[in-house]
Amino acid sequence: MARSIPPILSLLLPSKTGRVLSIQSHTVQGYVGNKSAVFPLQLLGYDVDPINSVQFSNHTGYPSFKGQVLNGQQLWDLIEGLEANDLLSYTHLLTGYIGSVSFLDVLLQIVKKLRSVNPKLIYVCDPVMGDEGKLYVPPELVSVYRGKVVPVASMLTPNQFEAEELTGFRIVSEQDGLDACKFLHSLGPSKVVITSININGNLFLIGSHQDNKGRPPLQFKIFIPKLPAYFTGTGDLMTALLLGWSSKYPYNLDKAAELAVSSLQALLRRTLNDYETAGFDPSTSSLEIRLIQSQDDIRNPVVQFNAQRFN
Repeated sequence: MARSIPPILSLLLPSKTGRVLSIQSHTVQGYVGNKSAVFPLQLLGYDVDPINSVQFSNHTGYPSFKGQVLNGQQLWDLIEGLEANDLLSYTHLLTGYIGSVSFLDVLLQIVKKLRSVNPKLIYVCDPVMGDEGKLYVPPELVSVYRGKVVPVASMLTPNQFEAEELTGFRIVSEQDGLDACKFLHSLGPSKVVITSININGNLFLIGSHQDNKGRPPLQFKIFIPKLPAYFTGTGDLMTALLLGWSSKYPYNLDKAAELAVSSLQALLRRTLNDYETAGFDPSTSSLEIRLIQSQDDIRNPVVQFNAQRFN
């Protein structure tokens, strides 16, 4: 007869390096959403528990895809299952693509519940809504993000278009980017990173850390080289790297961003070189990132892109 395991042996040991609940999309093939975020965070030493908001055969940039979408009640069921077994002791919550208001409303309940267990929970929110002037979520999600989600986030990582949607004004200069960060600070998050801004053909990141409401935020930029290709999953990876490194350098967001950008750029160059070596023209389609092959660049990045402080 099989021996039963004493309940004490089933208890979850605390994570000394941090435990992340990551709620994002999932693809069977390719690296986007959780497939792009979980492995890098594990390489950086974090325990990561993924919840897949969708499960698709491949990302939606292909001619077709099939799969399933998790609804709000199914998400809450998973949280209740964890709670019933005292398994909600998270140091971080990470969220990416969310496609409905109802799912977003449940997410807000999850933030509240996780903070009832750990008031110091760090919530890193990538408000995935669109890019290059186009929304790919229902328009009503914008107001929910602005009015309810952003105020409870610890770190926000929008791209240029998403920052414009959240602030309500255009970003056509560096100063606009800095002002957008300050506006987003006023809504709640102490750390804001606009992960990509394209102004007059120049691509750069702007970061801002408001560590004291009585002082101006520390703000910086990092120039990013343009590569002759389009990659999928890079935003999800960038947010995961920012979470990983900013928690190791909690008072040096510029240092964390340098490490994150340097990791990502090394990975993208490897991806581009591998496709070109295989005889593929990178300009003809989006490229699946070479995540596994770049694990050394994730774990021990060589900083090649330096932050320039504005103050």
